[in-house]
Amino acid sequence: MRRDERNSWWRLGAPLARLFERALFRVSVEGVEHVPSSGPAVLAFNHVSVLDGPCVAIETSLRRRREIRFLVAAEVFRRPFFGWVLRSFEQIPIRRGEGDKGALDTAIATVRQGAVAALAPEGHVNGDPSRGLQRIRSGVARVSMPTGAPVVPVGIWGPQERWPKAGPSLARIWHRPALAIAYGPPVFPSGDGALQEDIDTFREHVGTAIVAQVARARALAEAVR
Repeated sequence: MRRDERNSWWRLGAPLARLFERALFRVSVEGVEHVPSSGPAVLAFNHVSVLDGPCVAIETSLRRRREIRFLVAAEVFRRPFFGWVLRSFEQIPIRRGEGDKGALDTAIATVRQGAVAALAPEGHVNGDPSRGLQRIRSGVARVSMPTGAPVVPVGIWGPQERWPKAGPSLARIWHRPALAIAYGPPVFPSGDGALQEDIDTFREHVGTAIVAQVARARALAEAVR
């Protein structure tokens, strides 16, 4: 049997959170076996809603028995309840737009210890995901390249129908929209993490892989409508 690395918060919280997720959405998941059952990895997902991270965390944790360490905007940690939850689940605060080297160093050290980190390389929720990804930032390369951890590209589609960038939607409140998550084959780092050219090349490879998984997730979601 696969070892369960999760602490008690994850073991209790993920099943409870799934009840809310399934009440809100009709969920389809594909390719989660690409997340290694042990050892380091980085999940890189597109960002269509503030619900992306929780949904990826729930499905990955329950299906692979792993803790997921997200890089989360530091301002969220300052909110009394949400900050307590994030600290209990051992998440990593990052100051967006400030080149937060401390957060990246923490993520690198965490991954080197064999953990799974997760981040949305777009940096911000996409206000119009149907038009494609926003610019992919270099954080995913800066965590993966020095650690040698594979990047698992993840496409997610559907949370934006409940909570788009503009805020939660109460339209058709009793309707359960489709939510699809598609995990793709890992992208293994190559090149010199100290060279900007190699960082940009790897970032582009990851971006291409995410685009493919977003297309797959969107197809899955549309198939169950």
